[in-house]
Amino acid sequence: MSISVARVPTLSASRYLQQLAKHWSHKMQVSFTAEEGTILFPDGSKLAMRADSDTLDIVLTVPEDGDVARMQDVIASHLDRFAFREAPLTFDWRDG
Repeated sequence: MSISVARVPTLSASRYLQQLAKHWSHKMQVSFTAEEGTILFPDGSKLAMRADSDTLDIVLTVPEDGDVARMQDVIASHLDRFAFREAPLTFDWRDG
């Protein structure tokens, strides 16, 4: 498994977390509250999010045979769509 983490500065972390979770809830297994969310992808990847007052913390776990860069791009592009007023958001992806 490959683990990537990012701390995304935003004052709307809870809103974006909930929008992303609702957006993918009809296609994937999703659980979320205003503060935390988890999305399980069909390829075995897992996205865990935590909203604080000024950041959205992301932990992305991708199977060994998965495309980490593609998954990071998918997540970033979706969040940027929800954050169109302040996009592009800053994703400082690093190994977890």
